[in-house]
Amino acid sequence: QLQASGGGLVQSGGSLRLSCAAPGIIFRISTMGWYRQVPGKERELVATITTGGSTDYADFVKGRFTISRDSAKNTVYLQMNSLKPEDTAVYYCNAVRSSRTSWGQGTQLTVSS
Repeated sequence: QLQASGGGLVQSGGSLRLSCAAPGIIFRISTMGWYRQVPGKERELVATITTGGSTDYADFVKGRFTISRDSAKNTVYLQMNSLKPEDTAVYYCNAVRSSRTSWGQGTQLTVSS
């Protein structure tokens, strides 16, 4: 139901924007989030944004990443700047409403040094 896109290969210090499209019926009532996972580690929170636009970020991305949402396009974005090799991971979007959580399929980001 959630379609993430925008991953790729970028050099250290570069920028990239991830997108995640959701069905409107889900998007309108959900807190949207981005998570990431590397092999052998647990999935970790990157950023979230509520329906009212309040945002929260993991300490390791504060000042570098920006989450936003476009209600006209039912899409959440993750603008990533000043990328570091340690940002390399599969990035997943999710939608949380009431007691339900939906996940996207993941998109790979690789940051070369």
